[in-house]
Amino acid sequence: MTVSIRNSVRAAVMLLILTAVVTPASADWLLAPYAGVTFGGKANFGDVGTLSDNLEKKATFGVSAAWMGAGVIGFEADLGSTPNFFQNTSGDANFKFGDSNVTTLMANLLLGAPIGGTKGMGFRPYASGGAGLMRTSVSATSLFDGLSQNELGMNVGAGAHLFFSDNFGLRADVRYFRKLQKGNDGGADLDLGDLDFWRGTLGVTFRFGG
Repeated sequence: MTVSIRNSVRAAVMLLILTAVVTPASADWLLAPYAGVTFGGKANFGDVGTLSDNLEKKATFGVSAAWMGAGVIGFEADLGSTPNFFQNTSGDANFKFGDSNVTTLMANLLLGAPIGGTKGMGFRPYASGGAGLMRTSVSATSLFDGLSQNELGMNVGAGAHLFFSDNFGLRADVRYFRKLQKGNDGGADLDLGDLDFWRGTLGVTFRFGG
């Protein structure tokens, strides 16, 4: 699967312009700190081979800041971090990495369904998707050299806010993350990379505006 950078940028700009034009008077700011786990991950480290389904579940945490217009369309900045992401405790020395982490900073489009309205109690499911920075870091060990990379990544997912009042609620969220890399043709296109994982989180949501 190949993704054109130029076409992706054009689509993002068009969405920004369209949203700015049709922005409704009612809008919310949402701040959602969260914690959870990463799962279903796989990666490739060259000579080590593909660690398919060998990346263990790891604790993850982060925060999301979002703007939603009438609870229907909006944008989100999501910052997440997973310490010891590549560490494997199975006892196989070949897969025992040193300190490691994965940090993601994503800019996402949100599409929501404000069931029950945008005031007071309500249930708000949503879908999200976007792209941004995916930083991986592995410290040096006796077997491997240290490695740190800043690369483009993408994510898609869905979740829901359950509000108990105008300003407070809970959020459940599941997302899929994938690294992107340059295509084999050496052009401006991108291919799906060799690092991907799922992230499931729970958190609280603070709602402002309206």
